[in-house]
Amino acid sequence: MKPSNLPQDPMIRQLVQSARASHVTRRGLLAGAGAGAAALALAACSTGGASGKPTAAKDQSASDKALTWANWQAYLDQDDAGKYPTLEAFEKQSGLKVKYDVAVDDNNTYYAKVKDQLALGKDIGADTVCLTDWMIARWIRLGYVQPFDEAKIPNKKNLVKNLQDVDFDPGRKKSLPWQSGFAGICWNKEKLPNGLKSVDDLWKPELKGKVGVLSEMRDTMGLIMLQQGVDISQKFSQADFDKAIETLTKEVNDGQVRNIKGNSYLNDLKSGDTLAAICWSGDITQLNAEAGDNWEFAIPEAGGTLWSDNFVIPIGSSRKANAEKLIDYYYEPEVAAEVAAWVNYITPVEGAKEAATKIDPKLAENQLIFPDEETLAKVKIFHSLTPAEEQRYQADFQKVILGA
Repeated sequence: MKPSNLPQDPMIRQLVQSARASHVTRRGLLAGAGAGAAALALAACSTGGASGKPTAAKDQSASDKALTWANWQAYLDQDDAGKYPTLEAFEKQSGLKVKYDVAVDDNNTYYAKVKDQLALGKDIGADTVCLTDWMIARWIRLGYVQPFDEAKIPNKKNLVKNLQDVDFDPGRKKSLPWQSGFAGICWNKEKLPNGLKSVDDLWKPELKGKVGVLSEMRDTMGLIMLQQGVDISQKFSQADFDKAIETLTKEVNDGQVRNIKGNSYLNDLKSGDTLAAICWSGDITQLNAEAGDNWEFAIPEAGGTLWSDNFVIPIGSSRKANAEKLIDYYYEPEVAAEVAAWVNYITPVEGAKEAATKIDPKLAENQLIFPDEETLAKVKIFHSLTPAEEQRYQADFQKVILGA
């Protein structure tokens, strides 16, 4: 199957050739759709700022042999003792002490916590952080990240060719991808033996009050818009978005949707409070591993979304060189493969696929780990929004969360 868009896209083609797809939970726990959490996220929607951009902190890496890495939950290889093998190896190799901080629960809520410090050029308590493309675009636009010293990241040469240029960071001067993955639909196989094929299937009467959707606007709204025939990878109209928001609002108001959450939607699937959801593919693999093979993930017939999370160095970090050393380390193919074998998301590192195959040849057989061109033809990347569009769409989405 070769639609006219994604299979010909060189970025997607490169991902097929040298990367791996989703597996294991990436998204941190969001407290749910309570008014407090939603209000916090809504406050984070502001994309404006002072006309002057903050000044980067002076680098103290030569004397300060430590750094803090903020990331999503369960997004790094971890052993049974709760330690991070690749990170421990980096500490031993580099002589640096790393605090791995599972501080990111959701792009908007994390931004709400740190945006005031960023605007002033202050330390946010992280020397590198991994956030999703659209949020990284905002940080770069507002001058909230430091440009890389590329001489200190020689392994940048291993970045897959067609991820080397993105519209929000041409030449990848200020960001480098960490992992990528899919958003789609999932269901309880025992309760729904015939499965689901589309987002519209979530609105069936027998699932009333048993459906969960994600608090990430681009994933939930992206899937609904794809179902309605909108190409989210291209500029769409306000009317297109409004039609999708009307659908979501109706399903929430009618009680079809039980909740709008971050990764805590997994608890509802596990308890049986929800039987189906808009979800992240890796989460379902993890859920099956932890609680029995009871759930199935699928990219809807109308399409799913493809996202990436990226390393950046915040403007207030005084440990820039230390952070660059860490990023460079994770761009070694063997290290990237070890991470991928645990988290099972798409890795942007050239050569990681071959190294991962040596770890476990079966990894290459799973379409959610190494998707082929046909699988990637089914997904779209939500196109970059203008600041005004982002604020308007996110605000509309948060109104639905507040009412859920």
